[in-house]
Amino acid sequence: MEFCPKCKVLMLPQGEFFVCNSCGAKKKKQGSDVVVEKQKQKETVVLEKKIDILPKTRTECPKCGNNEAFWILRQTRASDEPETRIFTCTKCEHRWRQY
Repeated sequence: MEFCPKCKVLMLPQGEFFVCNSCGAKKKKQGSDVVVEKQKQKETVVLEKKIDILPKTRTECPKCGNNEAFWILRQTRASDEPETRIFTCTKCEHRWRQY
């Protein structure tokens, strides 16, 4: 994710640049961390190799038995339902959910 240096708004990907919708500033994409997937005329930015910035917890991986995983919370169901916790193993990168 990139933020505009002028107005601090989230910049959106357009081709080889990040563009600010507020002031029109452009910034060239850098490095191998950004991957753009095109699906039905939509662009989805997927950040890779940035998983190490996520919080960690002690839980057992069902695939390899490792005792540490990164986790994130996502609201995958209705707003009156609890969040879904998504784990990623620090060793084998296996992903699983806890509802």
